[in-house]
Amino acid sequence: MRPAMPAAALPSTSPQPLIPGPVTQPPRGRRFPPGRWDPWVLAGVLLLAYAGVSVVRYRHMANRSWDLGIFEQVVRAYAHLRVPVADLKGPGFNILGDHFSPVTALLAPVYRVLPSPMTLLVAQAALFAVSAVPVTRAAAALLGRRRGLALGLAYGLSWGIQKAVDFDFHEICFAVPMIAYSLEATLAQRWRRALCWALPLVLVKEDMGLTLAAIAVVVAIRARSSSPRTVPWAIAVAAFGVAATIVTLTMVIPAFNTTGGYDYWNKVGGSGGGPFDGVDTKLRTLAWLLIPTSGLLALRSPLLLVAVPTLGWRFFSSESHYWGTDWHYSAVLMPVVTLALADSLTAVRLSPRPRLRSYARHLPTAVVSASLALTTSLPLSGLTEADAYRKPADVRAVERMLAKIPDGASVEANIAPISRLTSRCRVFWLGNTHGVTPDFLAVDNRRKWLDDSRAYARRLHPRATYAIEDATQGFILLKREIPRQAVRR
Repeated sequence: MRPAMPAAALPSTSPQPLIPGPVTQPPRGRRFPPGRWDPWVLAGVLLLAYAGVSVVRYRHMANRSWDLGIFEQVVRAYAHLRVPVADLKGPGFNILGDHFSPVTALLAPVYRVLPSPMTLLVAQAALFAVSAVPVTRAAAALLGRRRGLALGLAYGLSWGIQKAVDFDFHEICFAVPMIAYSLEATLAQRWRRALCWALPLVLVKEDMGLTLAAIAVVVAIRARSSSPRTVPWAIAVAAFGVAATIVTLTMVIPAFNTTGGYDYWNKVGGSGGGPFDGVDTKLRTLAWLLIPTSGLLALRSPLLLVAVPTLGWRFFSSESHYWGTDWHYSAVLMPVVTLALADSLTAVRLSPRPRLRSYARHLPTAVVSASLALTTSLPLSGLTEADAYRKPADVRAVERMLAKIPDGASVEANIAPISRLTSRCRVFWLGNTHGVTPDFLAVDNRRKWLDDSRAYARRLHPRATYAIEDATQGFILLKREIPRQAVRR
């Protein structure tokens, strides 16, 4: 890929560059160059929007997964200087035996002061919002203030980020700003900073070591002519990333896992796995990844190599949920695609083809327009509805019912009640207590999958007897009855 030339170096016969010429004499009295605070203002607006979506979902009890409860148990343990146990995965289960994500310990001090699941949701919103700063700043440095802000806004509204915000808390919220800052430094030819920002990725999740390796390879490619001394360091970092992934998968996680293995190997290959299974879904995902976010122009940048490890494990997996555009899996790809687009635009301006130059000139406007249009059907659009800001009466009723559970009690629950309890109770997943008999069962039965709740409780815990403590809005609370002879007189 031909490196971008400074605007001042362009010959007079070149087409009008996308990068404006340098300002030789700033206006008198101006302390900062124009646009300096644009990325941070945008990040502030995005923070309010992202946090709004997350808090609204929580207030409406619209949890889609048990992940928020799991991560709250983990962060709560870190906050009290305990082993990161997630009882939802099984009594006493060390979360480092599931995914290697020690980075979540960074939230412990904040959670100790504000022990609530909303602390995690707002922290996630803040991390996603901050990632817009390097994306906007890098795009502005390459394309000028207006086009840079347009790409920053398009990134902030991108479907991958919005889908992640709409999901329960997940550790990848730490990876997104790391990748964004690393790629910003790469585009600015600040090689050491690029590698340093990428190195902590190995603490986010076990597969992120391969993303670190991909970033290091891109750094080596970009630096080979301008800074040959950087190349060996970049190659060493790439090797470290691969080695960290191998060691984490084969040694670290199995050491904390009760089975002595890695629970997700069965989702790689096997029946239903492979690159050609679900090819229609995978092609649609690629189309969503490349067309509305970059108009396919991101394909011209080597930065897109950073997306290969994530797409690789997702598309080779036998888990169909990984193939599509739902959930949070595409969030780490959004800064990659957006900055690959910015990188490509700086090179395309030198193209001898007028149509390509014209396409590149108008593409930032097209991309931000596409993001705005798609947002009407994405999670942020929910903030325009008046009902989003009112807590439903049925949720209040369920919360009053769950408030009957005393602090410190043990509770067996399914998805909806979990996040209302993990900040003050020991919570297990329904049917996964491994012999532990909890004090309460809190069951979301809105779909009427349970006919006789007491009989169901008896099947789960044959040696215990449970009575219905309360029931409302399709939720059932059962309390364990203590035999009379066990009560002290």
